[in-house]
Amino acid sequence: MTTLAELYERFVPSDCPVALRAYDGSAAGPRDAESVIELRSPLALRYLATAPGQLGLARAYVTSTLEVRGDLHATLHALLAHARGGLRARDLAAALRALGPWVLRRPPLPPEEAPTPWRRGLVRHTRRRDADAIAHHYDLSNRFYELVLGPSMVYSCGVFPTADASLDEAQAEKVDLVCRKLDLRPGQRLLDVGAGWGSLVRHAAEHYGVRALGVTLSRRQAEWATAAIAAAGLDGRAELRLLDYRDIGETGFDAIASVGAMEHVGTAQLDAHFSGLAARLRPEGRMLNHTITRSSGHHGGRMGPVIDRYVFPDGELQGPGTVVSALHDHGLEVRHTESLREHYAMTLREWGANLERHWAEAVAEVGERRARMWRLYMAMSRVGFDLDRIEVHQMLAVRTGPRGAARMPLRPDWERARASTPGVALR
Repeated sequence: MTTLAELYERFVPSDCPVALRAYDGSAAGPRDAESVIELRSPLALRYLATAPGQLGLARAYVTSTLEVRGDLHATLHALLAHARGGLRARDLAAALRALGPWVLRRPPLPPEEAPTPWRRGLVRHTRRRDADAIAHHYDLSNRFYELVLGPSMVYSCGVFPTADASLDEAQAEKVDLVCRKLDLRPGQRLLDVGAGWGSLVRHAAEHYGVRALGVTLSRRQAEWATAAIAAAGLDGRAELRLLDYRDIGETGFDAIASVGAMEHVGTAQLDAHFSGLAARLRPEGRMLNHTITRSSGHHGGRMGPVIDRYVFPDGELQGPGTVVSALHDHGLEVRHTESLREHYAMTLREWGANLERHWAEAVAEVGERRARMWRLYMAMSRVGFDLDRIEVHQMLAVRTGPRGAARMPLRPDWERARASTPGVALR
């Protein structure tokens, strides 16, 4: 009879430093391994067999039928770094023959999993479908996000001024960097698309003297942000609306920021997305687009099944060249772009540490299965940035005015000293 350890060795190279301990008593891999995968029950095999690859792994991990002993990020990093280039059909067939047909009986799916894409509707990125997708992820629990994100309540990568900077320092630097790149001045009007919990609109209003409008599709984000704006005494200077950005009526903004929002737009909608934003921006106004990107334009736009089913339903990523082209196609001349890939890996490291520090309270807020999914999602994403499977870019563009006027500096000047001490408005 074939043991589970023997099957494991078919899929994992012998030099991989991750061991296996299985419920049938068999073991594989280094005896002194710091990373150990435990297969706790036959149910784990059914998840893995009926959805080979990352989705089956996620289902088994979320339901605790599969456990990882040791650092989850290090374990996933080792498995992916030593991967043979995908699951081979002959190995899968041999494993199924050895296990028997029972393993193909699909087990109940975790209730935290979103429906398959075809069950969400015939057309992607309608207003209703986008609102449902945002609610699935962002309307989870404001307290849970406080535990994971920390006082900044910024859910995008920080910019670490030094390797030993704190997460709060990195997020304060990122928010202020956005303001500096946009060259915000007192009295100007800022639009923040996908404004989250309102950290940017509060910081821009308080420290740069602008009138800032943010929009979000998350009801809980809007409620939290509105309360934070009032507590900071910024009513009349900063506003957060529960609104689809496509329904914004105002135009003539001096600057537009989109930080971590374009991932929800969809490749087919990029033209409409950027043309709509360009129409709301005054000539010579600046737009900053901060988004996760593919490392290559050859990859498909849609996210993998784990992210689509558990994290960001209908999310899509594009190569940076695709995004730059779409900006230019609608009168937004890209003047500067930079990759912050390593910064996002560091940010995810800190979010993961926050989750572990507050594990009991996080579980009380959202349940153990969802907390485990977040642990897995952040570790997987961190590995993706580590290995350059995914990247993140800030792209600064300007809507050129008559005869090409742009009012841009001859050289980037946003690394100058901050306009004021950052971080105050983030707390």
